[in-house]
Amino acid sequence: MRHRTVGDVMSSAVVGVQRGTLFKEIVQVLHEHDVTAVPVLDGRGRPVGVVSEADLLRKPSGRAAGTGLPPSPREDPSELAKVEATTAEGLMTSPAVCARPGWSVVEAAGVMERHRVKRLPVVDDAGRLVGIVSRRDLLTVFLRRDRAITEEIVEEVLVRTMGQRPSAVSVHTQHGQVVLSGSVDRRSAVDDLVRLCLGVDGVVSVDHRLAYDSDDTVVR
Repeated sequence: MRHRTVGDVMSSAVVGVQRGTLFKEIVQVLHEHDVTAVPVLDGRGRPVGVVSEADLLRKPSGRAAGTGLPPSPREDPSELAKVEATTAEGLMTSPAVCARPGWSVVEAAGVMERHRVKRLPVVDDAGRLVGIVSRRDLLTVFLRRDRAITEEIVEEVLVRTMGQRPSAVSVHTQHGQVVLSGSVDRRSAVDDLVRLCLGVDGVVSVDHRLAYDSDDTVVR
């Protein structure tokens, strides 16, 4: 089975800024390109950080800098520095957490979850920016047509991987929800079939009404 990759779903029309790009210029870039964050690039086009709307909103948030109020004792010095920063280098969150075009959608989603970020710059083998992938981009795998999901399950999972007869198992897909019915030769094949179906791009859930000829999970 071929899974969709970051390269399949990313946006290659990506805009970046330089370390010395000024605060107002960054705001203009976000507005003009209708994006919520931009990678900060070094002289070789490699991402060194990301400036997001959240980073920029520290400026008018009224925390310490420019308010005439003393900083709170609990205020993080790095956060205070961002409030006072005027260029991308001081405003950005770094280092940049990046993805590769060949990563699967599942891999990219896992990295986003672990690092609690909403988007990932995508880099080539030399570390240069080639695109950006967002949570919304990753979710496009669930826009796959039900018919395409059914065909892949029958051809790739049932026949090629499991060696089952297509006539033995009926596959019905609606809104990404797969229902399997029919019979297989072994009980363990039921679990294998469900697991493999869940790995097909676009599948939301798998339910089954499968019978089996023999229970090979019982130790005799």
